[in-house]
Amino acid sequence: MTRATLAFTFAALTTTAIAGENFLVYFGTNTNAKNGSKGIYVARFNSASGELTTPELAAEAGNPGFLAIHPSKKYLYASSDIALPDGKKGGGISSFSIDLKSGKLTLINQASAVGAGPCHVNVDKTGKLATIANYGSGSVASYAIKFDGSVSEAASFFQHEGSGADPKRQAGPHAHSVNFSPDNRFSFACDLGLDKVLIYKIDPATGKMTPNDPAFGKVPAGGGPRHLAFHPSGKFVFVNNEMAMSETVFAYDAEKGALTEIETVSTLPEADRGMKGLSTAETLAHPNGRFVYVSNRTHDTIAVFTCDPATGKLTLIQNVPVEGKIPRNICLDPTGKWLIAAHQDSGTAALFKVYQDSGKLTFTGTKVNVPGSICVRFLALD
Repeated sequence: MTRATLAFTFAALTTTAIAGENFLVYFGTNTNAKNGSKGIYVARFNSASGELTTPELAAEAGNPGFLAIHPSKKYLYASSDIALPDGKKGGGISSFSIDLKSGKLTLINQASAVGAGPCHVNVDKTGKLATIANYGSGSVASYAIKFDGSVSEAASFFQHEGSGADPKRQAGPHAHSVNFSPDNRFSFACDLGLDKVLIYKIDPATGKMTPNDPAFGKVPAGGGPRHLAFHPSGKFVFVNNEMAMSETVFAYDAEKGALTEIETVSTLPEADRGMKGLSTAETLAHPNGRFVYVSNRTHDTIAVFTCDPATGKLTLIQNVPVEGKIPRNICLDPTGKWLIAAHQDSGTAALFKVYQDSGKLTFTGTKVNVPGSICVRFLALD
C-alpha cells in the first residue's frame, strides 16, 4: 500500500467529510495465529458513492465473532472470549462503548455465556436486553443492559434438550442464533441440533426470557436451522437450514408468537443440488420485502430469491459468486442498495451492488482485507 493510500485511509477513518449517507462498518472475526486477526475491525462506507475504506483495528478482543449494535449507537456487543472469575478463559458477551468520530471501541465489561461455544449475540429494540446463543452446549442466555451500556450476569438461561435426525451433526442441541420479533415481544432461537426454532417471551425491563406456548416451530428433519430474518411486513420468517442447503419460509402469528411452515426451497442451482460438504450461513430480507438473500458456504455463492409479498413464497433467480472463500456472513446496508459479504477463510470482505428492480447482485470490484472476518454490521452516522 502506498503512502498516499495510507494517508487517504486514515483521513477517511477519522473524519466525516465524505458526502452522502455515511456509515461505520464493523467486522467481527475469529482470532488465531494463522489468520492474524486481533479483534474487531472498523471501516467507513458511503452509500451514495459505494466507497468502502480499508478496515482498521477498532478494539483488541479474543474471537469477537458476532456483533450487535445498541439502538442508541453508543454501544456494541460481541460474543467473545472472556476472563472468568477463576482466571480461566471462557466464552461470554463483551460490551464496548463506541467513539462515533474514530470508530474505536472501549471495553466496558463482560459476562459469562454460561454455556459453551457462544456464536451469536443480539440486542432487543429497546436496548435493554441482550441475548447470546451457545452452539457448543446448545443453550441460550439473556442479559439486562444497564444505563451505562454494561451487561448484567445472565438474567435467564435455557439449556435446550433433544436431538435431530443426523446422528453425526444432531446428536444434541446446537443453538445458533437468537432474533427478535418486530413488535419486540418474542425471541427466536434457531437450534441446528434439534431442527427447531425455539420461541421465548421477552421482558426488557428485567432482561429475562421465558418459554412461549407454542414453544417452537420446526424445519424439515435434518435441515439444521441456523439464522433467520423477518419479512418487513412481519407476516413471514425466513430460516436458512445449514445442513440441507435450504430455506424454510414460515407464516408468523404475531399474537401467539407462532411459526407455521409454508415451504422449504433449495438455495442451490438445480445442477448442484445433492453436492456434499456444503452449508448455508446467513439469511437476509431486503427492506422492500421483495428479495431474500442466503450465503452458501463452500459453494461460495449468495443465493438470491424473489419473494411474493402476499404469500412469502420464494423463487431462486441467481447464485452469484461471493468473490472469496466461506461467506460466513452477509449484510445489507440500511439503504438496501449494497451488500457486504465477509469471507472467513480468505480473510476478505467484498462489496456488491443490489439492483433495486430485480434484487440481483453484482460485484463492484471492491474487496478489502479483514483477517478471519465472520460478521458485518452497519452503524449509520447521518
